[in-house]
Amino acid sequence: MLAKDLKDAVGQEVCVQGWVQKIRDQKAIVFLILRDHTGVVQVVFDRNKQVESRITGALASLTTESAVTVFGRVVANPVVKLGGIEIDLDDIRIESIAETPPPLDPFARVQARLENRLDWRFLDLRRPENYLVFRVQTIIEAAMRRFWLSQGFLEMHSPKLMGSASESGAELFTLQHFGQQAYLAQSPQFYKQMAMCAGFDKVFEVGPVFRANPSFTSRHDTEFTSVDVEISWIDSHDDVMKFEESWLNYVIQAVKDEAGDAIKAAFDRDVVVPAVPFPRIPMAEARARLSALGYEPPAEGKGDLDPQGERMLGDLVQKEYGHEFVFVTDYPISVRPFYHMRYADDPGTTKSFDLIWKGIEITTGAQREHRYEILRNQAIEKGITPESIQFYLDFFRFGAPPHGGFGFGLTRMLMIMMGFANVREVTFLYRGPNRLTP
Repeated sequence: MLAKDLKDAVGQEVCVQGWVQKIRDQKAIVFLILRDHTGVVQVVFDRNKQVESRITGALASLTTESAVTVFGRVVANPVVKLGGIEIDLDDIRIESIAETPPPLDPFARVQARLENRLDWRFLDLRRPENYLVFRVQTIIEAAMRRFWLSQGFLEMHSPKLMGSASESGAELFTLQHFGQQAYLAQSPQFYKQMAMCAGFDKVFEVGPVFRANPSFTSRHDTEFTSVDVEISWIDSHDDVMKFEESWLNYVIQAVKDEAGDAIKAAFDRDVVVPAVPFPRIPMAEARARLSALGYEPPAEGKGDLDPQGERMLGDLVQKEYGHEFVFVTDYPISVRPFYHMRYADDPGTTKSFDLIWKGIEITTGAQREHRYEILRNQAIEKGITPESIQFYLDFFRFGAPPHGGFGFGLTRMLMIMMGFANVREVTFLYRGPNRLTP
């Protein structure tokens, strides 16, 4: 039986399995705090009532974080703070004894350094707050899929081994593939667009992507889970933004309904369901607004916003619109890939957007260029030889619909929603420039 169900089992004989979180031996009585993924329960062994030597010996050898199976009767005890119940122990089976002392105490009053926690991630994940992170991740992905399926989307799984870059020549992991150089996919972008040209109309993918980015910031990693969407027969990138804001409204409402109270209790964070539509600010206006506040993004940004600029814009939108989200639209071609569509009357500007949530970018999206000759010329302009991506260009030679989509950062969503300092803490096993284990 799970710990969460014991309150309805008073007077019953039960079997509960989990980890020993705490041992308190008062000679006459031994108290154990037993934990599973749903909660904790107090287990009591009274030596005055039970003198069975095997149980006494087992308890004497027990260590914290050992895995055990306990058998006993659930009794009501209003003095017990853990739900007003406890288990009178009849028998215990030690499934696996934990070595002592442990390299990491997940329940220490002061947490260990993050790097040490990542070294011993399986121990760190035993903390209920960490279980909640992945429960919320599961709720998010389930809600995303419900919404997509209700809108007639197909799920796709694109290859992660590629013969050419999927974004640019930078940030590529290379490897040998039977004597030929190959790359780990930076994005499913090319294959999402292939699906559009195949007539699939609406697709989504949730899967790993790889970026050889030597960054040590709080929001970068070298392998992460990307959420990707592509939609055909759109009129502009505004259609993509309308879809995304409705999708996020639905997903965040699901999180609030299913885990809002738990998030509040664990992290003191309110899950705020965003009103639709989200604010939209063109990039030129955003930079002008920041300039009026005395801030100029670094010149090397080439027309983009840096993290400080995103934070300031997020604060501005929160104060002015009372909204946690903002679409920054119409990025210059200097900071956008060759496949983003450009305005016919303003060829230096793309029909693209980023979505910023509480000052952190979580989405990049755009209407794509679907006309073969224009797409080919834009690739050449960006220094990409058509021969290196001819397989991709071929998608557009035989009738391609107007389409667009976005890529969304799942770990960034979790980080922001629950108030963590960086993506390392919401990734099951983080990968970065200096971390390939465990």
